[in-house]
Amino acid sequence: MERTAAGGVPGPAPVPGEADLPEAAELLDGMPRQRGPLGATAPSAATAQPSAPSAVTAQPSAPSAATAQPSAPLPRPGPPWRLLPTPAGTPFTFAYAAVLAVTSLVATYADPALVHVLHQGSSTDVAHLVGTPVTVLLASALWVAGGFVAPYTLAFLLVLTALERRIGGMRTAVVFLTGHVLATLATEVPVGLAVLAGHLPDSSLHRLDYGISFGVATGIGALSGLLRPWLRWPVLVLFGGMLLQGLVHLTDPLTDWGHLIALAIGIAMWPVVRGAGR
Repeated sequence: MERTAAGGVPGPAPVPGEADLPEAAELLDGMPRQRGPLGATAPSAATAQPSAPSAVTAQPSAPSAATAQPSAPLPRPGPPWRLLPTPAGTPFTFAYAAVLAVTSLVATYADPALVHVLHQGSSTDVAHLVGTPVTVLLASALWVAGGFVAPYTLAFLLVLTALERRIGGMRTAVVFLTGHVLATLATEVPVGLAVLAGHLPDSSLHRLDYGISFGVATGIGALSGLLRPWLRWPVLVLFGGMLLQGLVHLTDPLTDWGHLIALAIGIAMWPVVRGAGR
């Protein structure tokens, strides 16, 4: 029996054995049927054969990482002793604090005359800066004015520890020494010029000046650049206000000006410490 296409036109004779072969649509069940001759209304692919479910609809969508895994717990605050220097975590601050502890014990229990000689030999006054500048700039940073229980000692421990944990010991030493040296020169050079101009007596050339406060003030200014704004500005306002209050009351104008200059030096180092902190 001949197969006929739509319209009654005889089609080609069937190939022998073709009747035994299964229909192509049965082999490719998921494929739509081909369109017939023009004029024939072939069923659409959606109605002719139910299409196989796609991989997207066949498999349930995998949950996102945010829903698949429980949210990570918030980091716990570090132990309180991380606020203080340790030999492994902050070697520079720890070693420096040990030296300050020794010199403070000497200043407390040694003979007062010997202590005065040591302080005078470490003073960054104009006379010593002219003769042995490097020696006295380093030696003056080995003493704490007021002893180891002075407020600047606690500030030294907290500020330099926090700074070293963020930017490393070498950079912390650079920040501290930069403020110590520049603020000292900024306060002592005008004294020398004033003596030369006759506005101050010659005794001002031997003014006793030693301690770590300039370096600590620089560290506070530098560390504030690494803090979040809600903490940075209160720290600067409180510390700067304390310095201005001392300057208004003329407690020690030269030293207070040095502290303000040191704080400004620390603030000017924000780009450096922020780059190191990243």
